[in-house]
Amino acid sequence: MNLSQEFANHCELALPPWAQPFLSAWNEPLDGPAARMRLAVALSAENVRQATGGPFGAIVVEERGSRLIGAGVNLVTTAGLSLAHAEMVAISLAQSAVATWNLGATGPAQLVTSCEPCAMCFGAVPWSGVGSVVWGARKEDAEAAGFDEGDKPADWAQTLEKRGIRTRGDVLRQEAAAVLAAYATGDGAIYHPEKN
Repeated sequence: MNLSQEFANHCELALPPWAQPFLSAWNEPLDGPAARMRLAVALSAENVRQATGGPFGAIVVEERGSRLIGAGVNLVTTAGLSLAHAEMVAISLAQSAVATWNLGATGPAQLVTSCEPCAMCFGAVPWSGVGSVVWGARKEDAEAAGFDEGDKPADWAQTLEKRGIRTRGDVLRQEAAAVLAAYATGDGAIYHPEKN
């Protein structure tokens, strides 16, 4: 038996075709949490409009210079990968762009996500090298839309702070939660094993 024929030996994460023109046309400077969150929420909404995945968007920026390093949208259903959450995609593409797993290697980097990180994405944050995390909608907003956000410590933000990773939540929460709520009323997939 040849094992190489029994399983895949690679996978690929790539933004949908609409993403690069969308990002290129974005004219608002990424000079603060609200401006950065507007882009993350806009990505989540466009991902739903384009039917390329779930209602989540994320970006990684240089904290000081506000340069966009990476962007991500939820690709779980289109890529067929449960790990393809917006945060994981943004972190992975940012790491590829700077050619290192440590996004803080050349200066502080910030992860901005349209929804508070789920259990998986929370777990990835400390190893990504980001120095801060900003989120919009809360776990309960995602769960109200039908998503299973997994189990994480009640004091998850404080655990990141103890590691030196600054946190800030509820940035444009209403706008971010509205994308989740709208998705829940449509025919988009709610993807976790209990819902399949």
